[in-house]
Amino acid sequence: MDPDRGAGIPGRGSTAVSPLAGVLVVALEQAVAGPLASRHLADLGARVIKIERPGVGDFARHIDHTVSGLSSHFVWVNRSKESLTLNLKEPSARSILDRLLARADVFIQNFSPGAIARLGLDPQTLQSRYPKLVICSISGYGQQGPYAHRKAYDLLIQAEAGLLSVTGTPDAICKAGIAVADIAAGVYAFANVLAALYVRMKTGQGSVINVSMLDTLAEWMEFPFYYAAYGGALPERTGAKHATIAPYGPFQTADGSTIMIAVENDGDWARFCQAVLERPDLVVSLRFNSNSNRLRHRDELESIINTILGRLSDAEVVARLERAEVAYGRVRDASELGEHPQLKSMGRWRAVDSPAGPIRALLPPLYVNPNAEDSLKPIPSVGEHTDAILRELGLSDNEICELRCRGAI
Repeated sequence: MDPDRGAGIPGRGSTAVSPLAGVLVVALEQAVAGPLASRHLADLGARVIKIERPGVGDFARHIDHTVSGLSSHFVWVNRSKESLTLNLKEPSARSILDRLLARADVFIQNFSPGAIARLGLDPQTLQSRYPKLVICSISGYGQQGPYAHRKAYDLLIQAEAGLLSVTGTPDAICKAGIAVADIAAGVYAFANVLAALYVRMKTGQGSVINVSMLDTLAEWMEFPFYYAAYGGALPERTGAKHATIAPYGPFQTADGSTIMIAVENDGDWARFCQAVLERPDLVVSLRFNSNSNRLRHRDELESIINTILGRLSDAEVVARLERAEVAYGRVRDASELGEHPQLKSMGRWRAVDSPAGPIRALLPPLYVNPNAEDSLKPIPSVGEHTDAILRELGLSDNEICELRCRGAI
């Protein structure tokens, strides 16, 4: 990394070395996609300065108030950042942003293409002024093309990418329960920024990265595309069941619990019949002796399985599945994640500070960071670090007061 980048803006907190220690990220971000990308950079040790609107901040702060008065969306993707409020319509605020960008390694933004151009922050302008800067723009549909001007939200991208056509039941489409388009865009933006930083180490030059929600979710939809385009029919919407493998889905036990069972191949099928169902005759039944036949007779097969498992307790079913070495999982609700025995045994839960006090947080699944715990820094309040950052940039208390009176910060 260029040792001069980020000079004059020292990081806060631990002095332990992390992969992105010394990297300064300036993020003009909102909602999920941009904040997730920058939070992962923070998870690897980068210093992330989040630009927010004075007083209001990122609108994701106000989506709900379920986490001790804070938004669950905001808490999830905004820890380990510093909040700087700037009214970018004010020339003096733009001057501050320019001074930050001159020191930054990475600039991430996920505002609309039109809004970012009106601010004079389009990639071409920035690249000409800051040739070493890695510039990452995240949008709904991309920077060009007939859809570039459209507003884009997660569910709309799920629809446009075809995800809704393969999610749900035979009678009704259904959205994914999490913001998969936003998450896909954020993760690919994160990966592209890391690659661009590596390129800069070799060439000394920054990069312009354009990531769209549609592009990234379309990548994830290639399996059903191939299945439909070359197979002549869409994968069926099968609720919680696998569309092309059987038996693979939820089954009820006698005490009312639901267990997901996955029989991936004929070896699994033989062990499942013999040790779980105790029906070895089903192994060679012409109706069930291949996955294609099991799919063709899925209703009959599931009726047999439910009848047998419906007489057994949860513990008995699990014991049989374990003996047979057949894959299974318990159907848990989201609130149970915090008590998941595997996560607890691996010590994945920690606490982070926030304006509402300590909040539980998972260590990030970024295992190259030797100091993962050190990366779990607080969730900021709106503008919490504005004065400190401006002082680092050389502004006096009087100048900061004037900016605040002018509505610039």
